[in-house]
Amino acid sequence: MEGVSYGWLSLLPAVIAITLCIVTKNVIPSLLLGIFSGVFIMNGYNPITALVDTSSKYIVGKGVADSWNAGLLVFCLIIGGMVGVMNKSGGMQAIATQIAKKAKSKVSAQIAASTLGIVVFIDDYASCLITGNTMRPVTDAQKISREKLSFIVDATAAAISSVIPISTWIAMELGLIQDGLASVGIKANAIVVFIQSIPYRFYVLFLVVFMFASFPLKRDYGPMLKAEIRARKTGEVFAKDSHPMYQEAKDIMPDEGVKGSIWDFILPILTFIVVTVVGLRYNGSALLLGDEAKIISSNFFKIVTEVDGQQVIYTFRDILGNADSSVVLTWASFVASIEAVTQVLIERRMNFTKAIDAWIGGVRSMILAVIILALALTLKAVIDEMGTATFIVEITKPFLNGAWIPLIVFFIACLLSFATGTSWGTMAILMPIAIPLAAAASEVSGVLTPTIIATIGSVLGGAIFGDHCSPISDTTILASTASGSDHIAHVTTQIPYAITVAVAGAIFGYLPFAFGVPVWISLIIGSAGLIIFIYFYGKKLDDDGNIVK
Repeated sequence: MEGVSYGWLSLLPAVIAITLCIVTKNVIPSLLLGIFSGVFIMNGYNPITALVDTSSKYIVGKGVADSWNAGLLVFCLIIGGMVGVMNKSGGMQAIATQIAKKAKSKVSAQIAASTLGIVVFIDDYASCLITGNTMRPVTDAQKISREKLSFIVDATAAAISSVIPISTWIAMELGLIQDGLASVGIKANAIVVFIQSIPYRFYVLFLVVFMFASFPLKRDYGPMLKAEIRARKTGEVFAKDSHPMYQEAKDIMPDEGVKGSIWDFILPILTFIVVTVVGLRYNGSALLLGDEAKIISSNFFKIVTEVDGQQVIYTFRDILGNADSSVVLTWASFVASIEAVTQVLIERRMNFTKAIDAWIGGVRSMILAVIILALALTLKAVIDEMGTATFIVEITKPFLNGAWIPLIVFFIACLLSFATGTSWGTMAILMPIAIPLAAAASEVSGVLTPTIIATIGSVLGGAIFGDHCSPISDTTILASTASGSDHIAHVTTQIPYAITVAVAGAIFGYLPFAFGVPVWISLIIGSAGLIIFIYFYGKKLDDDGNIVK
């Protein structure tokens, strides 16, 4: 029940789901048991009502029927249909061939995947699905494991979108910063503070350094090393006994002898991007202004309104950040699907029946991913209702003091985001508490201090940790889906990398800050430390999967 405090019991659903996911490697039963355990507790330990509520009230009512969740699930299905048409027409094969001509080695293929993920910065969901689906044939040809591709896709999604001032993340982040500063009487421009906090997002910055350094060094370690050895020695880009989240069915593979055009790929993707940008502008302005706003002047990038006799200017950043991206991405994938089908009909590559069959085949290939994503979103709803995030913050409050606040807040943000699988939820819970604590520790009333800026950076950076590697995170699931990786294989191979980067952020970033070390020195030393660590701890592989001494 909402409003009831469940204390330590509120941790149980997340612990059960995450532990069982990793131990049993069966995601769906693990998520179901996690959901049921939470509902069981909230229903006074009545198994009958808990069983009924698990399916009807939570999975259907809060997991699938929620407007944001429904938009995301429909988006995944429709984008799968679009990819199915591009596959069947030979467009995916054609673009992969063109990229493969440039990416002639494992190093260049990984760099190409990372670069594409960064370029599609406007939204983390779009970045996952476009990068994974585009690069999968290229990395498969180079015998790069699906686990490695999914790590790259995941690392360049939320991490990059969260630090770009023009993305679907910006309004949420700026709003939290502005409200937090206002609560302690600090008057500052939220976007300026946002930019000032970027150097203190050590996890995000070190993650990019770690990723790009590992490519030319040709080194891996832990489960990722085993996955790369398997892929290079056997050509199995995913293990035989694994369950890839996306498998290309025969009904969406090109017919024998079909030679597609790169335009069968480029035009649908270009349509998707254009509709996304225009849709964000339209949807964002509608949500931002409402029905009562008096518009003085308007163009695509700026709207000038009058509110209570005062002129208010909304920039493109304001409009973009206030849009409902799940709705807009659904529009974009639907229009792009229509374009893809229309294009192959005009080119006479397929007849109408075959094109629709290909689209349906693409939708079908996403069913497993959508089921897992729906259950993960349901688990988040249960965790929210039990107050898990609030409980974690409350029990760690006594440890928050002085210049150590950014370091401690970073660890709390990492724990919170991993346990709940949501970066946005972590930011929303933690920021209103962290900023006042940092302000109080600064001992200067109403002044923006380095401690406050570093604390903001630690919240925004630490929240990405869980979004990046928690098995119940939506972007982690989408990265597995788009890359065609077994989800648990993706999680278990990237967790050691994520922990390495998080520890580097703590040791080389927030710990030196507590002793007054300038942030630029921390960034240099931390980057160098990661490169040295990869070089000496990682194992270098040749193209045949042999460890080079």
